[in-house]
Amino acid sequence: MSEKSKSKSVKKNSPTRRRVEFSVINTPGRQVSVAGSFNNWDPEAKVLKDRNGDGIYRGIVMLEPGEYEYKFVIDGEWCIDENNPCFASNDLGTLNSVIRVVEKK
Repeated sequence: MSEKSKSKSVKKNSPTRRRVEFSVINTPGRQVSVAGSFNNWDPEAKVLKDRNGDGIYRGIVMLEPGEYEYKFVIDGEWCIDENNPCFASNDLGTLNSVIRVVEKK
């Protein structure tokens, strides 16, 4: 089997990552990111951008199917996603937002 065909078979068996958009509305000019179980809770790993200066911060993360907990970090303050009704308790006695990524059919 050639190296080329080996890499093709690996790709077919690996889970398909899905494009997930995170967004939050806040005051323009803030420092906004999303941190969660998908990026080791690193608030610097995925900064959200307010491209139009209208206070709508967005960012895309590629995630494999599964369940992930996350929070927005706005100017250093950790916040739940108020537009997401799915939550889970965490070890700090607060809540994390939860997103479920389903496998593409």
